[in-house]
Amino acid sequence: MERVSIEGFEQLYNEHSDKIYGYIFLLVNNKEVAEDLTQESFIKAYKCLEQFNGESQLFTWLFRISRNVTIDYLRKKNRFKFFSIDKYQFESEKQTPLEIVMKGEDITTLYEAIRSLKMNYQEVLILRKIKEYSIKETAEILNWNENKVKTNTLRAMTALKKELMKRGETYEEII
Repeated sequence: MERVSIEGFEQLYNEHSDKIYGYIFLLVNNKEVAEDLTQESFIKAYKCLEQFNGESQLFTWLFRISRNVTIDYLRKKNRFKFFSIDKYQFESEKQTPLEIVMKGEDITTLYEAIRSLKMNYQEVLILRKIKEYSIKETAEILNWNENKVKTNTLRAMTALKKELMKRGETYEEII
């Protein structure tokens, strides 16, 4: 593959940086760290662009790089915080303050339950249920086969239901 020009790489960055940042932010729960890791991911991608062989989409290749950069960071820091309520804004301006508080509590409860699951389950829930990537995209990002994505999604949802029930929450009310 021919080396991408600075302008071409800038376009690639503009197209994908927000999605990559959002994913990283969900994993690290810190805006500044997410910005740094996003930048580090794109620098690494630029340096390794000649190694991209076209077997996957460029987007999923970038996501895989950002995932690896983020996991390396988390291992070094030994922190595994994955979700932040700050990212989510409430859609309707017509909500009452009580509805906003109740919705915020539900989201917080959901994130706390997800944080208690094992890493594979957290990642597949982020990608499939929160970021809404397809099974194929999720498989490419996690470097899994599609059956593993399907199986882990089902197991993660089952584990999440159990965790919510253990916390005294009704699953249907939260999700």
